[in-house]
Amino acid sequence: MVKYGLDYTRCRWILPLLLGIGVIFGIIALAGRGWLESQTLPYVNQASLWESCTRPDQGGQWTCDSLMNYAWGRAAAATYLVGFLLLVICFALAIIAFAIPTLRFNFIRGIGGLLFVAAVFSIMGLVIYPVKFTSEMRLSGTNMFSWAYGFGWTTAIMEICLGFFFCCLPNYEDQILGNVKPTYFYSSP
Repeated sequence: MVKYGLDYTRCRWILPLLLGIGVIFGIIALAGRGWLESQTLPYVNQASLWESCTRPDQGGQWTCDSLMNYAWGRAAAATYLVGFLLLVICFALAIIAFAIPTLRFNFIRGIGGLLFVAAVFSIMGLVIYPVKFTSEMRLSGTNMFSWAYGFGWTTAIMEICLGFFFCCLPNYEDQILGNVKPTYFYSSP
């Protein structure tokens, strides 16, 4: 990407595409019911960011309790949701930044800083949830934090990595814009 610059048509949209994938992973984490699940038979526990469901045995009916009744549940949901909304804002700003013909590198660095703030909020929610859930909720059997919780962590890791990339990209402004003379390693005799 640096060799051809961000004006190279296929490389220009890689960063907004990766942010879009992060947004999709965040939606899966917010809507998924697999934050916590029973690991072994009988499968009697299942939880999302919003509610915790249990059933008495393998074939019974699920009874759900809202996690919004707990202060820690509201805190975990709010911090993760703020991180997700900041990620969506970064996605929109990245599309705007890369759609205009002249790149504004300070604007791109600002997107990177906002991504770090989003990562902090996401990680706060992802840490509050398991710590308080396991100490406050009555769990039976062996349980595991599952796929939707993993999508939440994947989103947070993508925010951190893309934040570094957005912040470091302006350091290579001359190479990206083609203002540097090429260096040849072969010289003729």
